[in-house]
Amino acid sequence: MKINIITLGCSKNIVDSEHIAGQLRKAGFDIYFDGQPSHPATQSPSHPATQSPHFDIVIVNTCGFIGDAKEESVNTLLEQIALKKRSRKPCRLIAVGCLVQRYEKELREELPEIDAFYSFSQWGQLIENLKLEIKKVACASDNSQFSILNSQFPRLQSTPRHYAYLKISEGCNRSCSYCAIPLIRGPHRSRPVEELLDEAKRMVADGVKELIVIAQDTTYYGLDLYRRRALGDLLNRLADESGAPWIRLHYTYPSSFPLDAIDAIARHPNICNYIDIPLQHINSRILDSMQRGIDREGTLRLLERFRTQLPDAAIRTTLIVGYPGETEAEFKELKDFVRTARFDRMGCFAYSPEEGTAAYALADDVPEEVKQRRVSELMEIQEAISLEKNQARVGQEYQCLIDRIEDEYIVGRTQYDSPEVDDEVLIPTQTIRQSSNQAIAPAPGDFVTVRITDALENDLIGEIVG
Repeated sequence: MKINIITLGCSKNIVDSEHIAGQLRKAGFDIYFDGQPSHPATQSPSHPATQSPHFDIVIVNTCGFIGDAKEESVNTLLEQIALKKRSRKPCRLIAVGCLVQRYEKELREELPEIDAFYSFSQWGQLIENLKLEIKKVACASDNSQFSILNSQFPRLQSTPRHYAYLKISEGCNRSCSYCAIPLIRGPHRSRPVEELLDEAKRMVADGVKELIVIAQDTTYYGLDLYRRRALGDLLNRLADESGAPWIRLHYTYPSSFPLDAIDAIARHPNICNYIDIPLQHINSRILDSMQRGIDREGTLRLLERFRTQLPDAAIRTTLIVGYPGETEAEFKELKDFVRTARFDRMGCFAYSPEEGTAAYALADDVPEEVKQRRVSELMEIQEAISLEKNQARVGQEYQCLIDRIEDEYIVGRTQYDSPEVDDEVLIPTQTIRQSSNQAIAPAPGDFVTVRITDALENDLIGEIVG
């Protein structure tokens, strides 16, 4: 029996899907990710969600974070319903994940064509029910207690073989006024260091070159288990013991940032000079209303600490515009901040009111067209900064990790760029020289030295020199 797993939303959902897939593969199913066979060495992420009539079961792992993500999830479910109706062979459609966690009742009423819905607390029931369909019980443990955080269960990697996400905790204890994640995922639960090390070592042994550390909030790691923030300790252990050539840190939080994590990045050459820290805004009034636990001055001090202690680090952030009550003056303050902070990477979202959050009680008084204008203005400023920063790299040499081979380009990344969201280094295939009868073209997962020859707003052009 063939199962196609379609994953929407963030990298944390990718990890959930991989754990579900591993358990189903162990039970005897043939697993596909987004319509592609589950062979990580040849798999590329972010393929359009497609379905072939030969799939016996399609599982859609939904996202329910903001309005656009919820719309994408519903549209994907509708697409799969249409494909199911056209299929000549019976096919079951199953919805799981964040959107189901929040809106299962509404989805059942509006989309009766979906055969089953499973919330996070029902992962084990999903696994057991599907295993019973092929009359094969492959795991003796009590699947009602199945947890995507438990490393005893197998994991089937959906990303290219050379990079993988390491989810260090589940849930979130923050109370950001606009965010529904705590309502969806529950309170913060850290995984023990030893368990994470075991998983990291297994992935590296299987060919992973880059471990990307993720969670709803990585800086909160350890408070529940060890009664202290232990992200710095975890990074040190991963750097010293996992064997990973690259370790990358995502989803940090500015309030009470653990400074020993900065020390760990500075100390270890295999921890990428890269920090992903969603700041959301710079105006103190808005930050207070957002319940972020930090103000303008605290934000500026933290950024100065990064720049002083990690002068070579790339800083990625995300910002929200159109938050309730955001004035033109407050937006101008945000624009001026982007100009002076000169982030290496930046994303921007228009505020989306989410049911059950504190901000939902506030008047959503910034018109949608104003929100979109503000997004465009901020991104225009950032694109100019990105082009300047990329142009400054021309002539320099960097170690690159090759992600994929295309017709015209070999595509890689430096340590300053995370997959899927940041810049890429494009190496024209015609620049690859031949040495006697053997091509020197690299393969995905190889490290090469690249000299930058040209720069675009969001990409670099280079040639291999070693």
